[in-house]
Amino acid sequence: MTPTLTGVDHLHVNVGSWSEAEEWYGTVLNLKRVDALMPWAVKNGPLTIENPEGTVHLALFESGSPETTNVIAFGATGEEFLSWKTHLESQGLDLRVTDHKLAYSLYFKDPWQNSHEITTYERDYVASKLAD
Repeated sequence: MTPTLTGVDHLHVNVGSWSEAEEWYGTVLNLKRVDALMPWAVKNGPLTIENPEGTVHLALFESGSPETTNVIAFGATGEEFLSWKTHLESQGLDLRVTDHKLAYSLYFKDPWQNSHEITTYERDYVASKLAD
């Protein structure tokens, strides 16, 4: 019998500078460092950041020449999606809004060219609000 998973614990993200990444992710996505995991934030270890609810964790790996990671997709309600759209636009990000017909997604990149996505499956709600 296969054991049960409790969810996704964290995702690895390669960045050029912990301090710059901590500031960017704090400002743009409201992710803050996890003080209890700071002993790992040493050479070759991650600086772990999380959302206020503690449900999203990113492990930031510092490198002088970081390779970009895969797309990290975050979930949101339709209302949250629209709030994220407004917030990300206010940050001056190059934002792409895509109607996938079953969902809507926002696509953007961090300063190290890591791709991020915020998706909602409340497609009809978002479509109606974007049409206003």
